[in-house]
Amino acid sequence: MRVDVAVVGGGPAGSAAATILARAGRSVLLIDKATFPREKCCGDGLTTLALRLCEQLGLKPDQISGWQPVDGAVMHSPSGWATTFPLPTGSGQFAAVVPRAELDAALLDLADTAGADVCQDSALTEIQTDGGSATLAVDGIGEVTAGAVVAADGMWSPTRRALGLSDDGYRGEWHAFRQYVSDVGPAAADLHVWFQADLLPGYAWSFPLPDGRANVGFGVLRGGRIPIGETGAIWSGLLERPEIREVLGACAVPVGRHTAWPIPARISSAVLDHGPVLFAGDAAGATDSLTGEGIGQALLTGTLAAKAILAGGPPDSIGSRYRQVVRRDLVADHRMSMVLQRLMSNAMTANGVVRLAGATAWTRRNFARWLFEDYPRALLATPRRWRRGALSQPGTYRP
Repeated sequence: MRVDVAVVGGGPAGSAAATILARAGRSVLLIDKATFPREKCCGDGLTTLALRLCEQLGLKPDQISGWQPVDGAVMHSPSGWATTFPLPTGSGQFAAVVPRAELDAALLDLADTAGADVCQDSALTEIQTDGGSATLAVDGIGEVTAGAVVAADGMWSPTRRALGLSDDGYRGEWHAFRQYVSDVGPAAADLHVWFQADLLPGYAWSFPLPDGRANVGFGVLRGGRIPIGETGAIWSGLLERPEIREVLGACAVPVGRHTAWPIPARISSAVLDHGPVLFAGDAAGATDSLTGEGIGQALLTGTLAAKAILAGGPPDSIGSRYRQVVRRDLVADHRMSMVLQRLMSNAMTANGVVRLAGATAWTRRNFARWLFEDYPRALLATPRRWRRGALSQPGTYRP
């Protein structure tokens, strides 16, 4: 089988790349070892960045039953002080919570509708490159030759491993737990973030979902003050912490199983290309190092990979072009997040940041837009990205 582009992985990065490439007339094979819809361990939050990219791809909120718009966040400082950071109203959506099982299935359907050949339950078993193309061995399909490959196959990227590019022992920069909770109280209809002293620079969250449900979890920095081996004990008592139980309500109960996952956040140092192969999403370590948000970054890297391929040229030119646009759109923000991550490692500083951000109506509104990636993390430090209206764009999915 021969195709213009093979996409390995059907999550947001892979689906975005496949959709854009197929709509441009390229022959695209998208493979994934899973069968969709499939459960994906995630906080389920969509920032403004993610929503803008979903809207550009043509994803419709009314196609997803679990789509829950969010109009702001309640932030809890380590000292217990809390304030609401509202997002703009009346000009579209700036944030939402959507179960990944539903979101990823809908995005994969877009790729299928665009004309990509989507093959589920099809795992990559081997890949070889000869500089100008790649040959893949795929369960259930056999041998596939592709002029370019987008490897969007996650934290443990089988493509990266098969090419000998894996970092043995790497377990990501963050580690997170989450579980769905039902019968939550009215306070849990808002999005809550707790900066607990023992979790810093990590945090706990409760993200609202329809029908009295919430996605509840926490994330901690690997190598931080909490050994990863002790995170299970923290999780077992998280829902009973008084400040969290107060929001969830006395009747809230966990449903299903809790899950844990590593979060890769090293876009500035990850290998982004290898011959005709471009890495995107978690396979590129693209997660935001401050919040652990990865959906917007996955969609963005998938989009940038597709556009680099569509611009044409030999693999080394495509790879160079991709590295340049990733550096332009993601690396400065990653470095800014790393600086802020260090600030949020101290409880006293974290208290000060939350209080300063909540000082006035103006700071609360603009901090919310910054937090939800309505504009880039390091916008103020990167004048090349300044443009009129950058701080006052309307939301997505406007009526």
